[in-house]
Amino acid sequence: MDTQKEEFLKEFGQDYGYPNAPKNIDDIRASEFKRLGDVVYLDHAGATLYSELQMEAIIKDLTTNVYGNPHSQSESSLATSEVVRAARQLVLDYCNASPKDYKCVFTSGATAALKLVGEAFPWRRESSFMYTMENHNSVLGIKEYALNQGAMAFAIDIEELENYSGLPRRDASSIKVSRYSVQRRNEAPVQEAPEGNIYNLFAFPSECNFSGRKFSLDLVKIIKEDSERVLEGPPHNNRGCWMVLIDAAKGCTTQPPDLASFPADFVVISFYKIFGYPTGLGALIVHTEAAKLLKKTYFSGGTVAASIPDIDFIKRREGFEESFEDGTQSFLSIASIHHGFRIIHSLTASAIARHTSSLATFVRNMLLALRHENGASVCILYGMHGAKVPKHKFGPTVTFNLKHPDGSWVGYREVEKLASLSGIQLRTGCFCNPGACMKYLGLSHMDILLNVEAGHICWDDYDILRGKPIGAVRISFGYMSTFEDARKFISFVVKYFVSKPNATATQHLSLEESLSLSKTGVLNSLSTVGIYVRSITVYPIKSCAGFSVDSWPLSNSGLLHDREWILKSPNGEILTQKKVPEMCVISTFIDLNQGVLLVESPHCKEKLQINLESDSYGVKEEMVLHAQRYEVQGYDNEVDMWFTNAICRPCTLLRFSSSEDPCYMNKCNTGTCRDVESRLNFVNEAQFLLVSQESVSELNSRLMINMQKSSNGQPIHVDPMRFRPNLVISGAEPFAEDCWRELRIGNKCFTSLGGCNRCQMINIDHHTGKAQRSKEPLATLASFRRLKGKITFGILLRYEKSEMVGSIEDSTSLLQVGERVYPVSNQL
Repeated sequence: MDTQKEEFLKEFGQDYGYPNAPKNIDDIRASEFKRLGDVVYLDHAGATLYSELQMEAIIKDLTTNVYGNPHSQSESSLATSEVVRAARQLVLDYCNASPKDYKCVFTSGATAALKLVGEAFPWRRESSFMYTMENHNSVLGIKEYALNQGAMAFAIDIEELENYSGLPRRDASSIKVSRYSVQRRNEAPVQEAPEGNIYNLFAFPSECNFSGRKFSLDLVKIIKEDSERVLEGPPHNNRGCWMVLIDAAKGCTTQPPDLASFPADFVVISFYKIFGYPTGLGALIVHTEAAKLLKKTYFSGGTVAASIPDIDFIKRREGFEESFEDGTQSFLSIASIHHGFRIIHSLTASAIARHTSSLATFVRNMLLALRHENGASVCILYGMHGAKVPKHKFGPTVTFNLKHPDGSWVGYREVEKLASLSGIQLRTGCFCNPGACMKYLGLSHMDILLNVEAGHICWDDYDILRGKPIGAVRISFGYMSTFEDARKFISFVVKYFVSKPNATATQHLSLEESLSLSKTGVLNSLSTVGIYVRSITVYPIKSCAGFSVDSWPLSNSGLLHDREWILKSPNGEILTQKKVPEMCVISTFIDLNQGVLLVESPHCKEKLQINLESDSYGVKEEMVLHAQRYEVQGYDNEVDMWFTNAICRPCTLLRFSSSEDPCYMNKCNTGTCRDVESRLNFVNEAQFLLVSQESVSELNSRLMINMQKSSNGQPIHVDPMRFRPNLVISGAEPFAEDCWRELRIGNKCFTSLGGCNRCQMINIDHHTGKAQRSKEPLATLASFRRLKGKITFGILLRYEKSEMVGSIEDSTSLLQVGERVYPVSNQL
């Protein structure tokens, strides 16, 4: 055993590894999670992993027993009803809830359970919906029901106080509440004078899915029994009865709420968060007294005892569960949770909590201790107020952002990209928890609105806007996580993000050092025989294969017809090889003499021929891509069906049809696009991408070295086309293009817009006719081509039309293979 693990076990040995369970952690990983191999999975807050033993038991159950629709009296139906009944009891037992006091309703997930509460709660104009800022979007959505019924809604922050002894207090004096502004809808219906009781709802998570912070379950009794003291003064009118909802979707994984001690009215749980399978199944646990207040409008086959279709008559079922579970239950999924709970019970929830907490605490402490060479902190952890980590206040989640030595932020997308290349699966963004994101990242309302104007949405590539991170990095541990997982993650952070004395060996040069050497290379290259254009490639359809030419006309948007077409999914998503790698085997060719675009696919028997001058387009429409507004036209169903067959998913072909200059939605926030002056087709950043053959050769040399160092490395050789360049040049020193400020090709002038930021798309190899993914060459590029959060290769160019008097250049100017390239470097 190595020294670091020995030190870890000295501190956490009693908590780590399930010493009292039938299997310890090493046995569990070796026998039940063989599929992980070298993968480090650290997104258990998003979805934990199912055990192979668990799935074997489920398959055996479903292939041995006959389960029928439970809405009948056959033997198979009765067998299903018994499985469902037993599953309800399992859920109640997990939360220490008596079946006399609580009911369990199965839903299609935790979100559906929350929606059910919002729909059926007895809202009135005098009601209040109060919720902590640190709540998932699925909880925040409840306020739509409250506001639409005229009720008020407001967020609060809760600070939990302690005695001088450090022990928690369990009354209203133990919390400090800070309230945000009241929300109300003027258009909500005006109700008559109140009749009967007024009911209010307070919602909080047992564990924040952003920071991992645990909320005290004492809040249940404090709000229900002493709300007037806690919420004195406006906006609360101190009227009515307070009911409490616990979002335990995240917290249930390690610490299910004890409902015998903390009698909440509603508890929401999600099963795939606890034991991985099944997905699409959750539960709403409802106190019997609260159940009497919920009013359901919709009815279905399973929720009524009788109905008459041609008159206003229904008789609802008397059982609470039956009246709230619409349609046929997902009974096979419900049967499956028996085997998930069996896994959890064999370890016990308390042991899982101790095990995962030990790993999270170890990682927090290690991250806090990391320092750059200049002594600056590497990591900012969220949810903490001091340097010491209080274990009892956090779940097995660690959320953070990293900083450069100069104090600037590392983009979380860079962390995610490099983690993926290192075999580490983690999560980045705001995790559908906008309140916690705003709170911990210091984002104002204006910041959020400006980010939206800049085109930012969840899961996109934006990570830092106006110098601020707009999300974070989150790792989270599950019951099968190991010390080795935690250590590999820390090693990954140290390798890529902690500054160390500069290496002197050439193979370890940083991009800054490479650029320095490249400046000398520029001078050397200019004194040789010369640099020339080696190849020209046009890509008519974004992300599909291009075609090579000896010469090609230039237009005011770059190469004529380059990326003038796109494929769009029915939901409006622009399709690229990142999600649809099959696009790389769709070949294209434009015959300018005949005026046609020819397209071929191995999935289609016939070639597709599209007339470039045809007016038989579909309806014109506007769309936005990379903060630029485009006017596009579609094609008939025959064309769309051809592409649908080619990529095996529904899509439509669109062509950029506007002849006007680009229209940016916000001149100050133009997305990722770097060329904001030129007319652009459907490109990400600029009109042209240029790659050097010598730079590709240098990369292949490094790939060979890395392959030889790896015990199981497979040979890999990339050609320039892997990077989808428009122009490939030859004759320069490796990476000399990094320092070019501008260049001339023949009599055509171009401005360099800097290096091209690379992503996992260059790891797709399609020479075999199939799209094959690997970690290379991006992993090798990451080792020496990272600068300011980007992994660059090749440069982006803008075409500058000549304004010289007497110039022969016009709209029909040609680029030709073999033309000399005359670069101008930046000042040395």
